[in-house]
Amino acid sequence: MADAGDLELSRRGVLVASAASVAVSAVAAPKAQAQAPDKPSMAKVSFEVNGEPHALELDTRTTLLDALREHLHLTGSKKGCDHGQCGACTVMVGGRRINACLSLAVMHEGDRITTIEGLGSPEHLHPMQAAFVKHDGYQCGYCTPGQICSAVAVLGEIEAGVPSYVSADLTAPSTVTVDELRERMSGNICRCGAYSNIVEAITEVAQAPAAGAQA
Repeated sequence: MADAGDLELSRRGVLVASAASVAVSAVAAPKAQAQAPDKPSMAKVSFEVNGEPHALELDTRTTLLDALREHLHLTGSKKGCDHGQCGACTVMVGGRRINACLSLAVMHEGDRITTIEGLGSPEHLHPMQAAFVKHDGYQCGYCTPGQICSAVAVLGEIEAGVPSYVSADLTAPSTVTVDELRERMSGNICRCGAYSNIVEAITEVAQAPAAGAQA
């Protein structure tokens, strides 16, 4: 059986070894922290936004939404869920609507992009913007830019004969019905619940002589 002296020596050895380990870790930590983080991969991209050409150099991970909001300062397109589920970030690319939060900016080299700022101005509202105002198609207004961009593109889809999940006959021209509009606009969430007014606004524009997408 070990005597008290042996036990004391063992305890002292453990304490010394622990102190040495802490000292080594303290010296090694600054070296690890001093290592520079990896630089982001940058790429140049050029596209047209609302009729104006833009050339940017961006981190390749930058979404189209962040490029529009943070680099071009076009803040009409909103960042809602940032997961492509609410539609607040909807813009049009070549006349087709997309969720800008799910698309990388570098994927749009040479594309023609339209945001809510490119549809109309306070002095000259786009017909869809005017209809939303007339029919109170919004309350808080946060989702409204995405709703309007999506609505304009929806009429373009119907005019082009693009079917939806509720189209009864895939070979027949699509028509503007409440069921069609609700289905096609289902990706745009209005937390204020102005859906019926939104449908009324889109229906009015669809029935106008010059209905259709203007993007």
